[in-house]
Amino acid sequence: MSLKSIIQDMKGEFGSISRKGFEGRFSYGLRSRSHRVVEDCSVIVVDNPRQSCWANMPPELLRDVLIRVEESECLWPPRKNVVSCAGVCRSWREIMKEIVRNLEVSGQLTFPISLKQPGPRNTLIQCFIKRNRGTQTYHLYLNLNQASNDDGKFLLAARRCRRAAYTDYIISLNADDVSKGSSNYIGKLRSNFLGTKFTIYDAQPPNTGAKVTKSRSTRLVGMRQVSPRVPAGNYSVAHISYELNVVGSRGPRRMQCLMDAIPTSSIEPDGVAPTQTEFLPGNLDSFPSISFFRSKSTRTDSFRSGPLSNSKDEMLILKNKAPRWHEQLQCWCLNFNGRVTVASVKNFQLVASVENGGGGQEQENVILQFGKIGKDVFTMDYQYPISAFQAFAICLSSFDTKIACE
Repeated sequence: MSLKSIIQDMKGEFGSISRKGFEGRFSYGLRSRSHRVVEDCSVIVVDNPRQSCWANMPPELLRDVLIRVEESECLWPPRKNVVSCAGVCRSWREIMKEIVRNLEVSGQLTFPISLKQPGPRNTLIQCFIKRNRGTQTYHLYLNLNQASNDDGKFLLAARRCRRAAYTDYIISLNADDVSKGSSNYIGKLRSNFLGTKFTIYDAQPPNTGAKVTKSRSTRLVGMRQVSPRVPAGNYSVAHISYELNVVGSRGPRRMQCLMDAIPTSSIEPDGVAPTQTEFLPGNLDSFPSISFFRSKSTRTDSFRSGPLSNSKDEMLILKNKAPRWHEQLQCWCLNFNGRVTVASVKNFQLVASVENGGGGQEQENVILQFGKIGKDVFTMDYQYPISAFQAFAICLSSFDTKIACE
């Protein structure tokens, strides 16, 4: 029997079982309320091995089959078969979790947790963002066709929520369920009133040095803090600042990103950036260190012992690459290697800034680039050491209205 026939047979049986009501959720990534399509990384799982003959395959044969499936599919949409195999039953899922490597090594966005992992080294993952002005929403897609931005794999969604003193961008794994009370909520971006300073919050700690930030939606009940709606806490992972530039008197925008969760050493050849391997359960009761909510002092001190809490010099700093003035075109220019086609104040490239003798020295390697290619379509390319979630949040800050920077 060929590998293709095995996959088709497995899918047929898998579909018939799911229609009988044996529905579950894929535990490798974030638990989702919707089972829309396999490409959205939401799959139906049958954990009862008696319901599927494929669950009773010998482990050695099963591992060999799954390895061949994983190696034969390097790009989406065929990559959906890897997710389908992981959703057959518990034994298939555990083996596939061991076979599929993290994003840094494989360079492939397979499961939802890949969106929280650093991108590959020396290779930009090409994505694009579509903006809907009417609904104030932004959708991030993975490029599947280099010649067109109409064909893409959905990755993340964000919704703009304007408040009196600040603006929130809620980021979710589900385009139809973008709210802080959703199980698909993975983080947010918050701006100040002027739109010059932003903070990126992760719904779960990216490393042992993360600091939890009290949310407006949480409350204290007796001596214990509970949050029935927010899946997890708010952990500050990055700070973005735009230099004041009234009426554009200082030229193009100047921005700087302080990555709280990524050390400067990560950009070195043997450097390591924090890598999340799974989503935490969306319940505060399941946190092993729930005691850090007891008091104000213990809440803040519990996360100060991490590797990035000693000095700001240890945190990675990203700065926008300075554009050059083109005399013939009479405009500021950056080399996006054909990925950006429309001039816009929002376009930028971020590079690492390394302290050198008291002064910051910019590296040439572009870590994140963002630019306009249509009325409401923008490219977003990123690589190690930042993740798709962090890159998306940084790009969202460019959309926000900046009273003192235009």
